Amino acid sequence: MKIVHTTGPVNTQHLKAFLENNLNTRFKENRHMDMDLEYVDTENGLEIKLPELYDSFLFEIHLVNGNELHVAKSEHFVNDVNALTIEEILNSLLLDYSNKENNV
Repeated sequence: MKIVHTTGPVNTQHLKAFLENNLNTRFKENRHMDMDLEYVDTENGLEIKLPELYDSFLFEIHLVNGNELHVAKSEHFVNDVNALTIEEILNSLLLDYSNKENNV
């Protein structure tokens, strides 16, 4: 699990919109695939899925204490090329997101 600390409180809908606007584009550019990732609201955050290829989530992002994101990767897709690509992009995006002044 990766833990990301943000500079301020996180709104999950803002995070979801940020990922929808950035992660899909970068994933398509890197993998040369025309498939959209799906972002599903959960009780404590978001799940990232690629429903065209996988039955379950690839990543879960949980909001903890308002300004901490816990990112967990599905144990079913540890060495999968799509999951590895998403993980690399997601790590970069979450670092960008965590340094934004207005996360809410």
